[in-house]
Parts: sequence; structure tokens; C-alpha cells
Amino acid sequence: MPIPSKLFELLRPRWLSLSIIGLCLGYAITVLTLAPTWSLPLLALVWLRLGALFRWGEPDSPAHSYVPRRWCWSLLPIALWGLYIYLTESFGIVDLAAVFFHLQAGMADHGGVSRIGAAFMYSLAMAALLGSVIWLVRHDRRWRRVEPFLALVLLASNPLLYGVGQRGAAIVTKPGAWLERQYVEPILLEAPEDPPNLLFLYLESIERTYADRERFGEAYADLDVIGEHGLVYEGVRQIDNTGWTMAGMIASQCGTPLMPAGLLHDRQFSPLEKVVPGVDCLGDLLSEQGYELSYLGGASTAFAGKGLFYKGHGFDTVLGREDLQPLLDDPEYVNNWGLYDDSLYDFTLQELRRLNETGRPWGLINLTIAGHAPRGYPAQACIDRQGEFDGVDILYSVECSAWLAREFLERADAEGLLDNTIVVVASDHLTMRVSAWEQLIQGERDNTFMLLGPGIPVGRESREASMVDVFPTVLEAMGFTIDWHRAGLGVSLLSGEPTLLEEHGKQYVNDRMREEIALQERLWEGLAPPRQETEEEDTPQEQIVEAPDDTTGERPADVQ
Repeated sequence: MPIPSKLFELLRPRWLSLSIIGLCLGYAITVLTLAPTWSLPLLALVWLRLGALFRWGEPDSPAHSYVPRRWCWSLLPIALWGLYIYLTESFGIVDLAAVFFHLQAGMADHGGVSRIGAAFMYSLAMAALLGSVIWLVRHDRRWRRVEPFLALVLLASNPLLYGVGQRGAAIVTKPGAWLERQYVEPILLEAPEDPPNLLFLYLESIERTYADRERFGEAYADLDVIGEHGLVYEGVRQIDNTGWTMAGMIASQCGTPLMPAGLLHDRQFSPLEKVVPGVDCLGDLLSEQGYELSYLGGASTAFAGKGLFYKGHGFDTVLGREDLQPLLDDPEYVNNWGLYDDSLYDFTLQELRRLNETGRPWGLINLTIAGHAPRGYPAQACIDRQGEFDGVDILYSVECSAWLAREFLERADAEGLLDNTIVVVASDHLTMRVSAWEQLIQGERDNTFMLLGPGIPVGRESREASMVDVFPTVLEAMGFTIDWHRAGLGVSLLSGEPTLLEEHGKQYVNDRMREEIALQERLWEGLAPPRQETEEEDTPQEQIVEAPDDTTGERPADVQ
């Protein structure tokens, strides 16, 4: 069958190059905006129409027809934009801090193998795009003239380079220490006579936003049932440096965002040996009170420094994929990340039985995997209950995660394993890009955070808070008395004290994180070069009053 003449024309180098550029440009627009995927070919056609109108790729004279060795300055900027678009398509919101942290903390045994195929296709597309740009620049004098300016625009507008430049400037200039002055050392002033146990369930990416039944149906319903027996917090936002698993766990257990070691690490290309060694966290405090502490997660503890964090902060038992998979009845019943949640909860139930037999107060932290972006990992127990999984719908996985959490708590309670126990159910962070992404970003999003157990009131409370406020809230829920209801940057939501977000707003707190390194140095004390303190910084007054450069009009923090 002969190729139609119009289609044959598209196979010529000029139109092939313009078509590739148009398709890549259209794809970038659909990823970076809310433009629907079906608009991609329309955007490419608009580009081709402009190419025909302005005769792009056609020489204006034989003398200017082709420059074979013309260097294209825009190749690197385009490649960097390609990387940013890939990260955006993969995660929804690009967090440079997460990239830096995982590079240093380690990415062994990760579950992202499903992205290998996508990365390969992205690489092919980028190669085709760069080749097309080279062809266009070498064959069209007008593009040769404008291309260096295009390179500068692409560099200046890339959020990746902007973020790196901002953090680099902060490290060089060391401006201000507002966040550091808000930090309150976590201290237990008084302990309850009968210390309660603590069960902390992190539900991977199961944010409270899913509770909106108009957008997400019954996916979150089982968590709503759990919440009917305890205290549910609404408005727990995600501030910078708390948007991935380790960052969410550190924020909620240490009261501080995870500001990566980054350039502060004195051995840039060697793995971290400790994770946030400069601050005391939940495990440190409970261990000093005689608690037996355990962590169980379906993924490897080697990934992102999870094992380093828990072993370095007071935990006696730290179990992940490498420890639990050999104990499965069917060791092949695992996913890319590790154990399915039905298996993990079975092991968690066994650990609860063991802890209850020790005669000591205990704390157990559990991290699930069912809700992990982009499509989740629903367990076989959910498939038996919910029917076949289409491999795409994240709401199926959200429902699975919620149901398994409820079913686990009911089993544990029926065995009497949760007597005198404070139960915390929380998301580790907001979800990354998933099938319901456009519905999720329609409005404000917040994390799941609920408390259950003796002395916990039943109801709902709306606060402008963040995951750093979970830390002091859990301590007070357990009956501990802490200094001014504060720990780290967090404020107990059980108190009437205002949170940082209520006093200063989310944007202001995020801005300070991007512009300061004093708190970052505290987190990584011992890994970073020692900071030179001035006499003024050593005085008690400096710990209370902001320096002139930090003055913003807000009243000083009540406690330093």
C-alpha cells in the first residue's frame, strides 16, 4: 500500500524534526499543567502549523543552508528540563531534598523497578529531541541566532537549578537562624505512673484528602470507621522536607523536617553512617523511659537509611524485607518493594504478642506499602475481597490499605493486645502522582492523623498544623509532660498553643527552610564541619530575640 504523500512529507528530516519537537513540547505541557493527555497531538499540530507558517527548517538562501559543526548551547538546558519533567511525571511534585537525601542515604533494594521501562523510553525520547534540535539549528539561520538566548531562558527557568542555586547561596552566606531558634529540645519533664504502650501505624501515602467521598467514593471509609473511636485531626499539611517516607517519619518522630546533609556532609560521595544524629527523637525518649521498641516494615531497611535511623534512635528490633521474607509461608509472595501488607500485619501481630509478654512498656512502629504511588500494591487478601485489580486505579489500593489497617486493629484488640495502648494512625506523607492526581490537587490536601486509646477524647479537630506537630502530640497523648507543650519545631495539638503554621503560615516556614542552614547543621551534628559561633550567638538573649536580618514583624517565639 503506497504511503500517502502528506504522510511521506512528515518523514522528511525537516518535518520529522519539527514533529518530534512538537510532540515533546506537547507532552511537557500536559505534564506541567492540567491540560488533558488527549490535547498532546493538538499541541503538536499547533507547533507544526507554526513551523509551516514561519518556514522553520527551510534555509533563506543557499549560502545559509547548513552549518555542519554548529554547537547547540541549548542541549544541556533541554536535557535538564527533560529530567525535571521525568521527575514531575513520576512523583507529581519534585522535591530536590528527597533526591539529595536518597543519593547519600542509599537506594539499595528499592522498589522502583517499574520505572525502568519509563526511564528507558524517556531516554530515547530525549535523544530524538536533542537530535531534532541540532538538525533545526544547523539548517535554519534564524534558529541559530535565537538558540543561545533560548538556552539562557531554559536554564534560568528550570526549577531544579533554581532550587540548587538557592540552597547553595544559603550554605555560602549562612543567613539567619530563625528555624533554629524555634527549635525546642524535646525533654520529658514528667512521666505517667503507668506508662502506656504505643502502636504507630504509618499508612504509605494514604492522605486524609481521600476522605472526600464526592471525589473518592468509599476508598477511605474503613479509616473513617477507625476514626469514630478516637480523635481525628484535620489540616495536617505537608511542609517542605517532609514529603517522602523517611522525611515524614522523621518529622513526626523528631519534630523537625528532614533537611538533608547535602553539602554539609564532609564526605560527599560516601554513604551516611547516621541519620539525624544531632537531635533526640521519639525512640530516644522512650528508650530512656525503659520502653522495648520495635520497627516492622515491608520494604528493605537498607533503603533510604531506615535501618540506620531506627537503630540509631533507640529501637531494639528493626525488621524489614530481608528479615521477614524468609519467614513467609511462600517466600515468593512479595512485590517490587517487599512484603504485601497482609503478610506484614501478620508479623506485626506476632510481634505485639511478644512485646506484651516482656512485662515492659513497649512501642511498635509499622510502615505499610499498599498505597505506594503510582498504583499501589494491594495484597491478595484485598483482591479476594474487592475483586480483580486493574493495575492502575489507586483508589483500589487506598481501600485495601484502609481495610487492612482496620482489620488488623480489630484482630489485635480482640486478643487484648492493645490494652493500655495509645494507637496512632497516620500517613507518612501526601501521595505522589497517581491515577487520581487531578482530583487530589483540586484543593488543599492534608495528612491522615488520628489518635485512639485511654484518655483520648472522641471527635474531630481542625488545626493548621504539619507533621512536626505529631511528635509532641503523641508524647502528650501518652501522658508525658513536655516543656511548654513543645518538642522540636512541633506544638502539641492537644494543647491550646499555636503551631508554627498557625502563627506564621506554611509559605513563610518553607521560605525559611530554603534560606537557612542552622537547623540543618543541628540535625547532622558530627557529620558537618563545626559551625563558628559568634559571641552574640552564644548569649542567652540571642536565643530569644531575632537578629535584624531575621526580623519579619511577627512576635518572637514564646519558648526557645
